[in-house]
Amino acid sequence: MTPEEQLAILTAGTAKVLSEKELLEKLKLGRPLRVKLGLDPTTPDIHLGHTVVFEKMRQFQELGHQIVIIIGDFTATIGDPSGRSATRPPLTREAVLVNARTYTDQIFKLLDQDKTEVVYNGDWFRKMTFEDVLRLNGRVTMQQMLQREDFKNRIDKGQEVRLHEIQYPIVQGWDSVEVRADVELGGTDQLFNLLVGRDLQKEEGMPQQTVITMPLLEGLDGVKKMSKSYGNYVGVDEPPSEMFGKLMSVSDELMVRYYQLLLGVALDPSVHPMEAKKSLAEKLTARYHGEEAGKAARGDWDTRFSKKDLAAAELPELSLADLPGELNVLTLTAHAFKSAFGLEKSNGELRKQFITSGSVQLNGEKLTEPSASVTPAAGDVLKLSKKHAVRFV
Repeated sequence: MTPEEQLAILTAGTAKVLSEKELLEKLKLGRPLRVKLGLDPTTPDIHLGHTVVFEKMRQFQELGHQIVIIIGDFTATIGDPSGRSATRPPLTREAVLVNARTYTDQIFKLLDQDKTEVVYNGDWFRKMTFEDVLRLNGRVTMQQMLQREDFKNRIDKGQEVRLHEIQYPIVQGWDSVEVRADVELGGTDQLFNLLVGRDLQKEEGMPQQTVITMPLLEGLDGVKKMSKSYGNYVGVDEPPSEMFGKLMSVSDELMVRYYQLLLGVALDPSVHPMEAKKSLAEKLTARYHGEEAGKAARGDWDTRFSKKDLAAAELPELSLADLPGELNVLTLTAHAFKSAFGLEKSNGELRKQFITSGSVQLNGEKLTEPSASVTPAAGDVLKLSKKHAVRFV
């Protein structure tokens, strides 16, 4: 591809590029660019929100550029203050390294492991003397650090900002010097840190990295950013049928962003919304579990919901022996949602949205009276909603 053609692909779906002109000049150099992404493995698992930036890295890699993943085995023990209203709890290096193994296993479902350079920033930071640290700190001013919105907001509210947190942008910026990054990617909340990398590279007499930020992905609710704490996420390691089912709940309006940010392609407006949604769910499921799993998840969905043939579908199983005593429609519905899907719903929500509305059905028969007794048998299918059903064993 020409540099201009590459630029069009690499800037699509981005939140900010500083700058496109600079990136084009780098692409015209005719050599693979070193494209940096720093990761602090603070938890063992990633969700689709994390993969927005990985998808952009994949595009760089497919165009022949060198991906450099920096595992923050040092920075994660400090804790990134970006977007935080309080100090992050510290992690041990041992915990970070355990998380890093599962992180990279999941990342390499998207990236080519053989063509990806993986380094650990503890390799250079743990060799620094205190004199080196003081010299590095001398490269930036307190005024620069206090320009950060999250620091300013915490100070204005009388909340503490610990000195080790101010170190974080400095050490992340120094990573760019160590790996000689041509480009660095991150979320929109990382812009300040990425710009510090440019400043430190300039001080070292190096060409400054181009900064690319990716937008934060809305979760399944379409409002808040995708996060485990909000319960609106799709985990990369979730079972294929669960991943497919969650993606089928994405709104038609949100699909445009999911196609661009998660698949790197534009949604074809001529495709029927239901078909577009099934295609999105199948492609993403296939990406993380393989093509056969993607096809099987779609086939199972069609069997359960398009063809309404629940008896033949692969469903979560509930043991009759584990059912609560004094069983009625309300307690059975609550137990099924929680045990099979991890969803805790209030009695009022269960009555109004599921039971009296006719959503709850046992072998196709509607159970609309919450207090009515019910006695399921082995093999019976309990439908809870359009997207949730269980089989008793």
